[in-house]
Amino acid sequence: MGFSWFGLSCGFVALFPLLFCSSGSEVVTIDVQAAKDLLKSGYGYMDVRTVEEYKKGHVDAEKILNIPYLFNTPEGRVKNPQFLQEVSSACNKEDLLVVGCQSGVRSLSATADLLTAGFKHVNNMGGGYLAWVEHHFPVTKPEDAGKKIQEVDQRKKAEDEL
Repeated sequence: MGFSWFGLSCGFVALFPLLFCSSGSEVVTIDVQAAKDLLKSGYGYMDVRTVEEYKKGHVDAEKILNIPYLFNTPEGRVKNPQFLQEVSSACNKEDLLVVGCQSGVRSLSATADLLTAGFKHVNNMGGGYLAWVEHHFPVTKPEDAGKKIQEVDQRKKAEDEL
């Protein structure tokens, strides 16, 4: 894969290794507060969990993508062979991205792969969705999507009545 383990830094939820990619870039792991601040400043959020995990609830962000890094199969989890191609079709290498998963492990590997592929501004969100929820930061869940559709329908109906 082209990276080596350099050392460990202690995180709030777990230990996060500092990775150096073959591109010479190092994976930067940020905590959820820093991730939230970056999202407010215009960064996009890439959720690399499975579609099933994503649908159960995800970080509430203005710009959000769900591109799974791993798939669940009968044999266990396997890497999405189209991951970099899917990201490249949705993003350019200069996009500002925070990469997250459930706990910060998959996103660490995904961020390393993105840096190796030439993406310039990607940060791994340490602790993942679990840490985001633990900090009581905003999330979107399936029932929220239904509420948003209802609100849009109500607004359209009110506008039509005017």
